[in-house]
Amino acid sequence: MDSLDTTGLDIDQHPGFAIRRLHQISVGIFLQAVGDLGVTPVQYAALRVVAQQPGIDQRTLARAIALDTSTTGGVVDRLEARGWLERRLSPDDRRARQLFLTPEGQQGLADTLPGVQRSQEQVLAPLTPRQRIEFMRLLRLLVTQNNELSRAPGGEAAR
Repeated sequence: MDSLDTTGLDIDQHPGFAIRRLHQISVGIFLQAVGDLGVTPVQYAALRVVAQQPGIDQRTLARAIALDTSTTGGVVDRLEARGWLERRLSPDDRRARQLFLTPEGQQGLADTLPGVQRSQEQVLAPLTPRQRIEFMRLLRLLVTQNNELSRAPGGEAAR
């Protein structure tokens, strides 16, 4: 029997593995920073986009935060049940629902901002200021150039 060729199989050298690990670390830091508020990174993204674009519809929100529409529906359901988001019928399309932050949602988003800022700074803390700029430039390049390969491509609607 031929032995398995393990050349190039060092998992730590795979970009996908490193990206997944960094994502795990980033989520862990985020949850420590805002955990008392009970907001997840995806919920924060949804709140942030709705705050920037009051009246956005759920499908456009899904594209803006790069989630499939059914997952986005669950996120919106949870935020609505919490009293942070409200759905309203679109005056232009009665099948569509527009999303708005409630006053409680506006306050909840404001309450998360200091923790979110701390978490983002902590993720990048090992890098020098120049490295942070270059890392973010390269990261945006990878995301932009590979966006259409995603199962839920993101849009630029909220950026």
